[in-house]
Amino acid sequence: MPFLPLNKQEMQERGWDGVDFVCVTGDAYVDHPSFGIAIVSRVLEAEGFRVGMIAQPDYRSAKAFDVYGKPKYGYFVTGGNIDSMVAHYTAAKRKRSDDAYTPGGKAGKRPDRATIVYCNKIRELYPDVPIMIGGIEASLRRFAHYDYWDDAVRPSILVDSQADILSFGMGEKQTAEIAHRLASGEDVHSITDIRGTCYIAAHGTPVENAVSIASFAKVSAEKTAYAKATKQQIDEQDYVYGRPIVQKHGDVVVVQNPPMTALSQEELDRVFSLPFMRYYHPSYEAQGGVAAIEEVEFSIMHNRGCFGHCNFCSIAYHQGRHVTCRSTQSVIEEAKAFTKNPRFKGYIHDVGGPTANFRLPSCKKQEKLGLCKDKKCLAPAACPALQVDHKEYLEMLRELRDIPKVKQVFIRSGIRYDYLMQDQNDAFLRELITHHVSGQLKVAPEHCSAQVLDRMGKPHIEAYNRFQEKFYQITGRIGKEQYLVPYLMSSHPGSTLKDAIQLAVFLKKNNIRPEQVQDFYPTPATVSTCMFYTGIDPYTMKPVYVPKTAEEKAMQRALLQYFRPENRRLVKMALLKAGRSDLIGNGKECLIAPDKDFVEKQKHITMRKEEERRGKPKSTSRYAKGKPKQRPKAKP
Repeated sequence: MPFLPLNKQEMQERGWDGVDFVCVTGDAYVDHPSFGIAIVSRVLEAEGFRVGMIAQPDYRSAKAFDVYGKPKYGYFVTGGNIDSMVAHYTAAKRKRSDDAYTPGGKAGKRPDRATIVYCNKIRELYPDVPIMIGGIEASLRRFAHYDYWDDAVRPSILVDSQADILSFGMGEKQTAEIAHRLASGEDVHSITDIRGTCYIAAHGTPVENAVSIASFAKVSAEKTAYAKATKQQIDEQDYVYGRPIVQKHGDVVVVQNPPMTALSQEELDRVFSLPFMRYYHPSYEAQGGVAAIEEVEFSIMHNRGCFGHCNFCSIAYHQGRHVTCRSTQSVIEEAKAFTKNPRFKGYIHDVGGPTANFRLPSCKKQEKLGLCKDKKCLAPAACPALQVDHKEYLEMLRELRDIPKVKQVFIRSGIRYDYLMQDQNDAFLRELITHHVSGQLKVAPEHCSAQVLDRMGKPHIEAYNRFQEKFYQITGRIGKEQYLVPYLMSSHPGSTLKDAIQLAVFLKKNNIRPEQVQDFYPTPATVSTCMFYTGIDPYTMKPVYVPKTAEEKAMQRALLQYFRPENRRLVKMALLKAGRSDLIGNGKECLIAPDKDFVEKQKHITMRKEEERRGKPKSTSRYAKGKPKQRPKAKP
């Protein structure tokens, strides 16, 4: 099965005189199931609709959205696989120089706030055409949200984009139902009852059993209201008990229906069996291809959803906390197809998902009752009701290793080591270390300070310490040289300079020298972003310390790489500011060696203390505190 049409010529080669739906994306056209728009377009095709693709259109011209003429039923629009603002800017708000989702890695092929810009151009072109938006950019911005780049609260993306329907989550069921109802002649404005969608209604429109949250005006003006609204939104993101949510925006209201039910295993298998080309469109070859395909082409996603629910992560809000898994047979069939691909070299790069080793619901009651509100399954410690079993995942990995032409199977996406350590059977951990680590295993302790980890929604560092000890025991036993590479985050809400110093000391003690560290990046709709903006923990409504100045962020980041010469000045500044000069020296626990100025200053401090002890006058050295006393002037 070929790629879907990317231009009018390819449409005509199929014998079509027009299309039913146009899918617009801020990424290059990559027909692979790790790209949301690829799934949406193939689902539409499987439902019998003619679909045309528009990838990275010239956002300065409405004509760029008229490739196929007016579609029969409407447009599906996404900013791309990641938020367009995250794609364009670093956590320090510096413009990125490349874009892995663009041919040749060229930056600037999509606009800031791509979903809004694309929809407004379509509205210029066809004022009455139905527009549906989705993907991570739309999903996380479905209510009034703090926008880090504007440093202000923005309205729902539905208001700014002029779209008709917002589909949140992965969207297969919503997409199919919307498409068939439009095709049956239903007006897009009457499609207001589909789970997993949001729409705009007139203020005062009755919505049964709805939770009303503070208005756009109120959350923009009052940070306490913003924090309360954040918690209300999170509390309803469960398809078992979630209720509709209503938020007033001026004269209209944004309505979110309850989340769509998770796909069953059979439904998820069906999605992954759709005829994806699993590569970028051939027209990009001359431009150098699309780098984003490199890690996913021969990787396998076997699950969706994450009950880990870290506060800084958007997965639980987007995909949900319920975990759905593909069958072993579906995964094996995908791997066997790899072996027929001439580009396959025998290495499956990953068998994972949001969390690689989740194959079960978090507990037996969740399917009937949903996941617990106000509680996390793994933090600060594992829930006693947690189901932990790696047998099915382990059997799947064994079958993958046995496929002819498969040389090695790696696991590179997130392993939840805290979940793994709850398994009483060590078989999975032993085989993970023996067969599925490519020299380094990336894990995510993120920090070591208990108060910071609590703000992150992560388990305390003791869980990582136990895992680290066991990992190196088994690695040594099998005679391999393998290492853990921890993901670490600086300047998360709750992290003071003292916490950052505690983390630096932990890293030195454990001989960890991270090559990369991540500053906290406040992306829309996460609990951590709420704390960053409001200074309030929405779960407790108590104040949270937030490092915001460029100077403190730089110091916290430098402390995580205290060993780099270029960071010495900032590390010294941080240690002195926090009153931890004891960590400047040549001792085993010291972070940096003393420089000449520091030694001289310490020498004079010691001398002054000794003089004070002996009752002598204070030194008038430039290092002494205060100014020397002035002699009284002689009277004339």
